[in-house]
Amino acid sequence: MQTIFVFVKCELGQTYKVASKAVEEVEQVSEVHSVSGQYDLLMKCYLADGADIGHFVTERIQLLPGVKDTFTIITFKSFA
Repeated sequence: MQTIFVFVKCELGQTYKVASKAVEEVEQVSEVHSVSGQYDLLMKCYLADGADIGHFVTERIQLLPGVKDTFTIITFKSFA
């Protein structure tokens, strides 16, 4: 299992709708947090080993209605 974090910038007024859609429709999304700064949301996602991260982000996250931009962080190891 690999973990990625995706920062999401939303169209104006769409942040809560994007968050709800992500939690309801994208099974790999485990948590969605509203954040301050350049982006509106931070999504924690768990992907199967060997899954194509680029395809996941561009086809599942970026195509959610109201998503304007994303920034993805790939993790190496969890210390929890």
